[in-house]
Formats: sequence, C-alpha cells, structure tokens
Amino acid sequence: MKKQTVKAYLFWIIATEAVGVLAGLLTREATRVYSTTMNKPPLSPPGIVFPVVWSILYALMGIGAARVSLTTPSKTRSDSIFLYLVQLTFNFFWSILFFNLANYGVAFVWLVILWGLILWMTLLFFKIDRPAAYLQIPYLIWVLFAGYLNLGVWILNR
Repeated sequence: MKKQTVKAYLFWIIATEAVGVLAGLLTREATRVYSTTMNKPPLSPPGIVFPVVWSILYALMGIGAARVSLTTPSKTRSDSIFLYLVQLTFNFFWSILFFNLANYGVAFVWLVILWGLILWMTLLFFKIDRPAAYLQIPYLIWVLFAGYLNLGVWILNR
C-alpha cells in the first residue's frame, strides 16, 4: 500500500473516531444520568454496547470516506465528501440534543434527518466506490435502531 494511501486511511479513520470521542466526552455526565434515570424501550442494549458499536461504525465510516477520497477527482467525489462531513456533524450534535439537552423530540427529528443524509451519502458513495457504500450499511441500520430507541425514550419519558 502506498504511503499516501495509508495516510488517507489514517486521516479519515482518526478524524471520524475523534468526532465520536469528543461527543462522548461532552455527553459523559449526561449519559450517566440518562442510563440511571430514564425509562427505556424494550430491546435497549446495556450501556457498554454503545461505545463498542460506535467505535466500529466510526472506523467503517472512516474507511469508506478514505476509499472515496482516494478515487479520481470529480463533482460526485466532492459532493460525497461534503455530505460525509455534513452527516458527521449531524451525528455529533444528535448526542448533545439527546443527552445534554434531553430534548428527545427534537433529537428524534434530527435523527430522521441524519438517517436521510446517511442514505444519500451512501448512494453517492455507491456511484464512486461500491465497497465504501457497503461499509455504510451497518451505520444505516444502527441509526435506524437508534431512531427506535430515541422515539421510545421520548414516548416513555414525557
């Protein structure tokens, strides 16, 4: 593997994981309060599952972004990377809305928009690099599941 290719993978994976780490640090205390005081819907996994799953998802997202960034320059590639950054920003702020602000209704709507952005990004990735798109499927599924959990928390804690 070329040195530039390795650098691209490292950049995108580390940058994406850093977003997750920062969100986790900023919501740490609110997450503890949430886990001990909120009513949760059925199928809610134990708290330890979330950082493990998100670490894996952020790595897959970063690998996908790296693959796309290494393709031939084009408008679709530029649009894909831009959309990747937009959805990553939405991903980051969902944690703040849900945990720190405990605004579960707004967080749910935000998550629906996030899911649409991820789908759109995945479809753009598919045009450029199919493996990059396939790497986003677990993320799409997990965010759909997170939507179920978010909606359940909103309903159960009004």
